[in-house]
Amino acid sequence: MSLNAILVEDEANSREILRNYIAKYCPSVNLLGEASSIKEALVLIGDNDLDLVFLDVEMPFGNAFDLLDQLPDRTFETVFVTAYDHYAKDALNNHAAYYLTKPINIDELVNAVEYVEGVREKEASLEGEVLSTKSNGVEGKLTLPQQDGFQVLNIAEILYCKADDNYTEIYLLNKKILVSKTLKYFEDALTDYPFARVHKSFLVNVNEVVKYRKGKGGSVVMSNGKEVMVSASKKKDFLSYFN
Repeated sequence: MSLNAILVEDEANSREILRNYIAKYCPSVNLLGEASSIKEALVLIGDNDLDLVFLDVEMPFGNAFDLLDQLPDRTFETVFVTAYDHYAKDALNNHAAYYLTKPINIDELVNAVEYVEGVREKEASLEGEVLSTKSNGVEGKLTLPQQDGFQVLNIAEILYCKADDNYTEIYLLNKKILVSKTLKYFEDALTDYPFARVHKSFLVNVNEVVKYRKGKGGSVVMSNGKEVMVSASKKKDFLSYFN
């Protein structure tokens, strides 16, 4: 598969070496642009739909981690390229796909690109399927506090929950219930069941998802026909529910 990528490196000589290696040994990489600073990188990232960013750690006026801190909802994979090996732990904590040290080993570069290809191919295959859940169903009850007591719901009957400030709207097949609890409360209460937080405002019953539509984050269609947006930052966690 083709990988749309950019190269972020402040040293012109290092950019040239990596650019030439990519062109010669990594034909699947479509290099869309290069940046020599965090500011330039942010512009390129904002203007392109990327699969991969080759990212030097040390740059003027900051480093790679300062850049990533400004992109909490990033969907691209990151390959760190640096002359120093002591950043490896920080790279791991920032979910780097691969860590290359200078001078660049061509075999390691090829391995890094092939690893990212595998990750993106798996995501693409998941997105293209009619989704079926790993779980065969849920059992259990959920109690909803009310002024005169509480209401008991079968968890399996909940399609999704929607945030409404400090309230939550719980959607069943034929009705909606408003509860004076936050969505985070229900996310915690349903943590042992297949409910996925797909957006800051939505918690969905994965067993009631009938379709996934591709996009930066994409969207899911529920069994009642409701389409719910999936935020880019929640996409991977959501797809992990499916084979």
